[in-house]
Amino acid sequence: MSKTPAYFAKRLHEFRRSLANIEALPQLSLLALVIGACTGLIIVVFRLAIETPFVFLDMAHAENFEALAPEARVFLILIGALIIGLVLRRLNKYQRQMSVGHVIDRLHNHQGNMPAVNWLAQLVLGAVAIITGQSVGREGPAVHLGAGAASQIGHWLRLPNNSMQTMIACGVAAAVSASFDTPLAGVIFAMEVIVMEYTIVGFVPVILSSVIGAAICKSILGEWVVFDVGDSDMNSLVELPFIVAAGFLIAVLAWMYIRLNLLAMRFAKMPVLVKALTAGALGAVVSIFVPEIMGLGYDTIQLTLADKIAIGALVVIAVAKLIVTPIIVGLGIPGGLIGPTLFIGACTGAILSFVAQALFPDLAINPGLYILLGMTGMMAAVINAPLAALVAVLELSHNPKIIFPAMLMIVVACLTVRVVFRARSIFIEQLAMSNRDIELGPATRALRNTSVFQIMDTRYIVTDEALNLEKAKYALSTQPQWIVFSFEEHLHALSAPDLAHFVDNAPDAIKTGETDIHLAEVPGRRFMMEPVLESASLYDAFIILRKTQKQMLYVSSNTYSHRSIHGLITIDAIKNHYQPKGIPGAVG
Repeated sequence: MSKTPAYFAKRLHEFRRSLANIEALPQLSLLALVIGACTGLIIVVFRLAIETPFVFLDMAHAENFEALAPEARVFLILIGALIIGLVLRRLNKYQRQMSVGHVIDRLHNHQGNMPAVNWLAQLVLGAVAIITGQSVGREGPAVHLGAGAASQIGHWLRLPNNSMQTMIACGVAAAVSASFDTPLAGVIFAMEVIVMEYTIVGFVPVILSSVIGAAICKSILGEWVVFDVGDSDMNSLVELPFIVAAGFLIAVLAWMYIRLNLLAMRFAKMPVLVKALTAGALGAVVSIFVPEIMGLGYDTIQLTLADKIAIGALVVIAVAKLIVTPIIVGLGIPGGLIGPTLFIGACTGAILSFVAQALFPDLAINPGLYILLGMTGMMAAVINAPLAALVAVLELSHNPKIIFPAMLMIVVACLTVRVVFRARSIFIEQLAMSNRDIELGPATRALRNTSVFQIMDTRYIVTDEALNLEKAKYALSTQPQWIVFSFEEHLHALSAPDLAHFVDNAPDAIKTGETDIHLAEVPGRRFMMEPVLESASLYDAFIILRKTQKQMLYVSSNTYSHRSIHGLITIDAIKNHYQPKGIPGAVG
């Protein structure tokens, strides 16, 4: 006998309910498998959309913008900026939000709900930006696409909000992994930058999704070419003080990078087409003299590693990229900010290797070491993700010998940016600039990770507001905690012990059946209730209670219907779920 649609609907509902359990590892892993596969395919489409058009530009490879004539570079950048501006002008201000910061905001402030218009626009405009040589990276669009795919799957399946954090992390990890063939860095980036916490249950699904994403992209597009570092050992501990000093320099550059981006964001109220064309004009003018800033710049990093760029040129290229990228992204060009930090770090590291050789002529200084250190330190300091930066460069270079000096570089650069310049991650600073701060307190995290199903009280019975003594006794015979009834178009809950006390001492008129018991008039604890969707987390429930000033909610499949009630939640139950004994006020 074939399974009916009702059967599958029931199984899906049971699957959703099982995700309410914070230990739902098998269910989360199954979803991670699906998300990893979908994200991997989306990244394949994105990369093909970026790389295929270069065949028609008569370029030796996809990054060889330097081979184009100056007028061709200017035209390409300006036409790209015009297309981006015209498309953005047709979107409203909320649909124009396309960045890693947008993903963080939607995850922490909107239960992981990623609007489809935003990430589909990111897919198209991100490709346009890179194809036309805008000075941006592709990791920002990739992160948005992965998060958007995960959110869309969660929306289609109507998954509970407490599972969306893990789902978004799976999408982000798979996207980063598929884009750069860095599965471990994808996992660390998702947990450190996007989710901003490490959870034991979350690691397994995120790792699985990251591996699937990388496997799919690699099987279709082939191996990702890692940076050919060559010899990059630290030959003497004498270099350590110089690495510390280099860490301070990297921190200054990282701070400038962040500040320039925030400065450009101050022009948010300008017409989007004007901003896009201004960004295009800046990139076009600079590209006439420094074409290396165009596109992703991985070819320039490889040339730097091969020691084929003079120190004077490195200084000009690094300064140009440092100025152009954060400004044009701040003006609205939908590209990534992380890849350019690797570019700037590589150029700075190569410059530092020349300085080190001059200071220590007796030492065999390896330029590759300082290039990798510059890349690691710059990325870590800008996004405030030391472990993600270390692992990313480690996987891209396949060189474990950099770990010890890189850790020192990261500590110095990150501490300097945070303590001396008082700057947080560039994405958190962007959110603060646009008044989209996120709450990362332990109480908020605990409530967001817990479904309403976890603590709702199912000891209730639904009755009419007016009932005779016999019906009241029957209702109490089921041993409920709450009596639910409708009164004046609102659901109310009356404490069952209070009704029992009233029944035991009922007036003669009620005992003889002359009058009914009106639950709205029975003395006792009685609450008017507001609805909360079954997909909500405890944090969502807490926000509703705080906004409505109510003490109780009912969990329902439909907030506009009283017919489907799954359970009841009180404000005290939410507080008691997290708030440790002896530490009052943790919630509320």
